[in-house]
Amino acid sequence: MDICSNVLGFSRFLSPSAVRASAHRRPIFARSSSSTQEPTLTTSISFNNNNGFSGKAEADVVVIGSGIGGLCCAGLLARYGQDVLVLESHDLPGGAAHSFEIKGYKFDSGPSLFSGFQSRGPQANPLAQVLDALGESLPCVNYDSWMVYIPEGEFLSRIGPTEFFKDLETYASPNAVQEWQKLLETILPLSAAAMALPPLSIRGDWGVLSTAAARYAPSLLKSFIQMGPQGILGSTKLLRPFSEIIDSLELNDPFIRNWLDLLAFLLAGVKTNGILSAEMIYMFAEWYKPGSCLEYPLHGSGAVVNALVQGLQKFGGRISLGSHVQNIIVENDRAVGVKLKSGQFIRAKKAVVSNASMWDTLALLPESVVPKSYRDGVNAMPQCESFMHLHLGFDAVGIREDLGIHHIVVNDWERGVDADQNVVLISVPSVLSPDLAPPGKHVLHAYTPGTEPYTLWEGLDRRSSEYKNLKAQRSEVMWRAVERALGPGFKREKCEVKLVGSPLTHQRFLRRNRGTYGPAIEAGKGTFPGHSTPIPQLYCCGDSTFPGIGVPAVAASGAIVANSLVSTSQHSQLLDAIGI
Repeated sequence: MDICSNVLGFSRFLSPSAVRASAHRRPIFARSSSSTQEPTLTTSISFNNNNGFSGKAEADVVVIGSGIGGLCCAGLLARYGQDVLVLESHDLPGGAAHSFEIKGYKFDSGPSLFSGFQSRGPQANPLAQVLDALGESLPCVNYDSWMVYIPEGEFLSRIGPTEFFKDLETYASPNAVQEWQKLLETILPLSAAAMALPPLSIRGDWGVLSTAAARYAPSLLKSFIQMGPQGILGSTKLLRPFSEIIDSLELNDPFIRNWLDLLAFLLAGVKTNGILSAEMIYMFAEWYKPGSCLEYPLHGSGAVVNALVQGLQKFGGRISLGSHVQNIIVENDRAVGVKLKSGQFIRAKKAVVSNASMWDTLALLPESVVPKSYRDGVNAMPQCESFMHLHLGFDAVGIREDLGIHHIVVNDWERGVDADQNVVLISVPSVLSPDLAPPGKHVLHAYTPGTEPYTLWEGLDRRSSEYKNLKAQRSEVMWRAVERALGPGFKREKCEVKLVGSPLTHQRFLRRNRGTYGPAIEAGKGTFPGHSTPIPQLYCCGDSTFPGIGVPAVAASGAIVANSLVSTSQHSQLLDAIGI
């Protein structure tokens, strides 16, 4: 029985940076005419085979896809002593978090805005807890700001309890500071409830009563006592849309409401009327408390993947690249293994775990074994739109020396932060990790965050002039944003590497149904599916399952599945071992 989605406050684990967790085939972006070198893996880890599966053709658990969720699941299962095999269609591990290299430039393909990697203990980031369980560390560079370009102007936004007040005084109404203070005073006390249960304590069966509810009852009770009657009443809103809290506080300043919509959209792909209050409250507790900081992993997001793979292999787990799963094999109404594109069958003695999206997992199953109600439910699930991506490698000459890593461009508040071609996010990670680019160079990733309509691209031939013209047209908003952020010293024609990705790129290389960002589930109107399926021994993890989209969220989903496949005593022993 899948009951974890009913645990109060667990939905806190959505991340400030969304990451997909599906099986891949090759680097997400095809090479442009400006780049001639074949992408190479930015890791020193050795893998089973880049040209297909070899080795023992069975395991206790077979995991389809090496996204963050799949690797967290597999790593913990290996830590529990299970024989686990990860099958990855791509020739690089990591799902949408993989890194790829062209002409000495090492690119992040997905997430770049991180926090909580260095946290430890019961309230730590779920991914940090998984890495801790695997005995892996992740060196990071700390920073506390990003550049914001909005219709009102541009400014350096800093996290922390007081820095944002200065921006409000400049760009908002005279009452904005008081409204923001009222918001902080209301929601920060609720963070104790929103962060009450360690993510690694959750499992998808009634064993959660032992590993979570009973184990942490004293700390839960203490949290509620500290909040007092008003706080306890407020905690009932944790699983309601955050807009309800905004409205109840009568926050009317347009700048504040726009800013909160932007933060919500960056967190979960929905505005404040669609995001759970628990998610926003957790973010506020992370970003607007004394000593807050953001973290970027040294050597890029690929370092996160490498750490998870190293942890998996340390405990005897296996990963096979270039191993495309064609079908999930069901015998006697149970998932018993997978068939590869090569025709090889790999048996799963205990379970198959799919880290692909719900739509793509459905396509791996014989139609006859899937109940109609389940199939109809998956097909009816609303989808977020897709992405446009721009990856650039260029000379740092003429670029200002104080360039920051992150830049957010909003063109028009009136259109809404979820409108297409309206918001562009830019990351220049070589600012903090210079090894990502050749000496004296920079590497850049810009994208429109899940707002690009797939319907504009549907049916186009990727080799056609129509497709190429549409890529040029729809990427222009990103080029203009990059030019605004980098200043007059940047010249697009001088870029040594230029890569443009479209929704069809997502669909093809990330194996994402319609290139989607993920399920478009709004708070109060639906919940993310659990991890079990109608087919015994088949489980799902990743952004199509509870708790949803984001790096911590998919890490938590992988942990839930791993915990659910072992006994409560093994689960409790792991919690004891890592001190939570």
